[in-house]
Amino acid sequence: MDCIPDDLSRARGLCHIPALFGLAMPGDVFQIGEPEKMDYPVSSKVASLTPSVTLAISAKAKALKQQGLDIIGFGAGEPDFDTPQHIKDAAITALQNGFTKYTASSGTPELRQAIVRKFQRDQGVSYSADQIIVSCGGKHSCFNVLFAVCNPGDEVIIPAPFWLSYPEMVVLAGATPVILNTNDQNGFKITPDQLRQSISSKTKILILNSPSNPTGTVYTPAEIRALADICLENNVLIMSDDIYEKLVYEDAVHTCPASISPEHKNITIIVHGLAKAYSMTGWRIGFLAAPLPIAEAIDALQSHSTSNPTSFAQSGAVAALDGPQDHLPIWKEEFNIRRLRALEILNSMSGISCFPSTGAFYLFPNISQTGMKSGEFCEKMLEKVQVAAVPGSAFGSDDHIRLSYATSLAQIEKGLTRMSDFVASLQ
Repeated sequence: MDCIPDDLSRARGLCHIPALFGLAMPGDVFQIGEPEKMDYPVSSKVASLTPSVTLAISAKAKALKQQGLDIIGFGAGEPDFDTPQHIKDAAITALQNGFTKYTASSGTPELRQAIVRKFQRDQGVSYSADQIIVSCGGKHSCFNVLFAVCNPGDEVIIPAPFWLSYPEMVVLAGATPVILNTNDQNGFKITPDQLRQSISSKTKILILNSPSNPTGTVYTPAEIRALADICLENNVLIMSDDIYEKLVYEDAVHTCPASISPEHKNITIIVHGLAKAYSMTGWRIGFLAAPLPIAEAIDALQSHSTSNPTSFAQSGAVAALDGPQDHLPIWKEEFNIRRLRALEILNSMSGISCFPSTGAFYLFPNISQTGMKSGEFCEKMLEKVQVAAVPGSAFGSDDHIRLSYATSLAQIEKGLTRMSDFVASLQ
């Protein structure tokens, strides 16, 4: 790119840079010099984002491991099991058969039909294939929904503790997050009265995540219905994030608002994916089901962003949904063993209490009695006993930390023993 400075800018070592791709405006002035010394323009929306703490913690733990330290990591939001072999085989076959080109932006017909069957089988809810959009992961599905339905000035209700990306996505979409706080005493669940009082004329959508990341909370069917009824009465959409649907323990039952009645289905957008129940985090296949006008809007949006999900990964996804499911009881039994053992150890620690969550693969212990907030606690625990956890501040609760039990029982016992020693040292 040519840079033609005028006399004044030449004297000051400055030049005018043309407006390209919306990154600069005519007349903007930049210092000539090394790239790292230049003041590059960045969107104010992007500049305000907080990077994902969970990914940062995992990266830091891996870096310390590479330095030779024995790090116990409780930060991962992914199963430690491998993707079932029949799923991998289906993707390999697709590759070998040359299925490596573009697909429809909304996903292959085969996968969309498999998802239709999944919702009918698991939730008893009927969708047409054109109401299904396949995306590049469950996170992408959430992003698509909020960008497709939100306008500036809209409000999005988010129960806290929340998955850390929800508020960031809402802000990027131009809307305003309305946070409803919960705590250990009420099982990290919002109440119908709390929801009703938070609804205004600007409310567009309620985000429900049950089972929850980070708390592991599972709403009962009656609780889901009570919240969904209020949304129906007030013409408020529900984004039901069901990514942990299959991972519930004891007598907990997953309930999707769309399954309550046709009227509730008409205000519900289900976002889902294969990452958690099939250990396919790196495959980046998510999906959603929505009322047709919203699905069409999301399809248009996606056609201008990612074009389509990865072709051969979609073949693996069909095998995941339509193939054997016998890995799930095995995984759930192992997760439950870990959950119960972790709860036992955590609740034996002086100054620590932990709500007995019954879903996903997370625990959210309360550390407030230690006198530290979550960031300081996690930083010092990693430094002193080489245990990595995620600060609860990332999820909207600075009195908690998030621990993932998607790691071996031996690692859980070793790591929590170290955590117990760390907490004892604070007394």
